[in-house]
Amino acid sequence: MKKGISFLCALTMLFALTACSGQGSDTDTPSAGNSSSRPVDESQSSPGESQDAESPAEGGKVLVAYFSATGNTKGIAEQIAGLTGGDLYEIIPAEPYTDEDLDYSDSQSRTSLEMDDPDARPEISSEAISISEYAALYLGYPIWHGQTPRILSTFAESYDFDGPTIIPFCTSGGIGSSAEVLAEQAGSGSWLDGERFSAGAARETVADWIDGLALDAAGQ
Repeated sequence: MKKGISFLCALTMLFALTACSGQGSDTDTPSAGNSSSRPVDESQSSPGESQDAESPAEGGKVLVAYFSATGNTKGIAEQIAGLTGGDLYEIIPAEPYTDEDLDYSDSQSRTSLEMDDPDARPEISSEAISISEYAALYLGYPIWHGQTPRILSTFAESYDFDGPTIIPFCTSGGIGSSAEVLAEQAGSGSWLDGERFSAGAARETVADWIDGLALDAAGQ
């Protein structure tokens, strides 16, 4: 009889020790159902998720103004606006350029005559825009006869550029001294060095350029 009671007591103690051991393991390793109790940093992106590039003027509004006769500059401008969250503004000529006007091989075509005349200032039909409310202005254009189209001179001379940082970019030919010429014609503003893009440049190429501008503005 005593042996039976001793056996039951030993068995009861064994069950009690086993139960305590199981409770201890639950506190160290949360179950799948409790995984949501862990803090989550929602600001972190998932692996492989692309991030928009930042403009040099962090926290400020961005304007992407451009003139595009064939669509090449427009494509780059749209990419920049998408990457920076900027507003798009098209510099529209009052008299649209036709294919004949853009015939650079014809010395009597409209563009050839305009580019031969440093005082030519084609009229802009786009509504005026308030530049002062923007922190950064990306200014895009093609290169005609090695120079900035004269309609960009009209734009540069029509506004006060004090306030925003102006970042020129171009398509087709090399950018050359076009940015410096525009800065001189504008007579105001903080102008960065320009960049030339090929037609249909990849989004990654444009994003890398914008990222580099942000680093330069931060003094890195």
